[in-house]
Amino acid sequence: MVTAYSYLDHNATSPLRPAALDAMVEALHAGGNPSSVHRPGRAARARIDKARRQVAALVGALPGEVVFTSGGTEANNIALHGHQRVLVSAIEHESVLKAVPGAACIPVDGNGVLDLAALERMLTSKPSLVSVMFANNETGVIQPIAEVVRLARASGALVHCDAVQAAGKVPVDLHGLGVDYLSLSAHKLGGPTGVGALVVREGVPLVTDRFGGGQESYRRAGTENVAGIAGFGAAAEASRDGLDVAALRERIEASLPGRVYGAAAPRLPNTTCLSMPGVKAETQVMALDLAGVAVSAGSACSSGKVNRSAVLTAMGVEPAEAETAIRISCGWNTVFEDIERLITAWQGLYTRVGRSDITSAARRAA
Repeated sequence: MVTAYSYLDHNATSPLRPAALDAMVEALHAGGNPSSVHRPGRAARARIDKARRQVAALVGALPGEVVFTSGGTEANNIALHGHQRVLVSAIEHESVLKAVPGAACIPVDGNGVLDLAALERMLTSKPSLVSVMFANNETGVIQPIAEVVRLARASGALVHCDAVQAAGKVPVDLHGLGVDYLSLSAHKLGGPTGVGALVVREGVPLVTDRFGGGQESYRRAGTENVAGIAGFGAAAEASRDGLDVAALRERIEASLPGRVYGAAAPRLPNTTCLSMPGVKAETQVMALDLAGVAVSAGSACSSGKVNRSAVLTAMGVEPAEAETAIRISCGWNTVFEDIERLITAWQGLYTRVGRSDITSAARRAA
């Protein structure tokens, strides 16, 4: 029976940070509608204002540019709403791809990096919006956003960047990058689920998709989730220094002989996507879970299903190989013991399926 458990699925959701929990409990106890003018209402509004400053500081934005949402999916949908012609990268999250079914797809290379030459050719038809994520949720590969912005500006297009996986892990700067819309999600950086933000650069148009109130400066109607927003703000502040976990990722990749996808490209310091030849991802996820280690196969948004990765397919990975890929993602509370438990469990499974080269690979990594 497994008594210890190592959670290595932070790209799906990261455990709630203590500071976020404290802020939420305080807000829940206090109550109050932030649109009310009496004392409890003003106190609730003050909590939202504080969180707005904290989230803005995380991504180099002005507080007034932050629009709180129910999460990254809603933020992506709002950003993409109301544009006539949209270009999206082939490795975007489904909340982007399905929000604009008719969008033109920008290809990526074998490392999962956007093909800038292809983007430049596609921009000749004058799109109104280009949407490219900051870092991929499956491989951790970081995209050349500054170059995307430069090319888009030359054609008069706006730029949306899904920074859900990057914020709180590596520096993200709305104005430094020059993007117009930036999507965030609290639970990816140790905040609560059910809250996120769309950061809209000052002066950029935003077509709201809901009506009924003047909340969020008339950009997102509905009473704000005060406790969730307070937790988001606290988590954003706690995440400002990013994640110092590159050594953990290096230990994983030096110890496991599977192919690491996107290894030759800049990546998030916490993410490894690798294959176990001959063993399907679903088998790996279940076996590692039984051994006390949580990892995932592909995006967590296909919860309950393990499907072939559309991201790896876009990178040109053969279908049979793509079916053997898992994602390992560290976070703010990951320690070396978690990595050692993963390595032991992974190597044990690999040995059981007849891979005799595991011993020499482990010896080389030691």
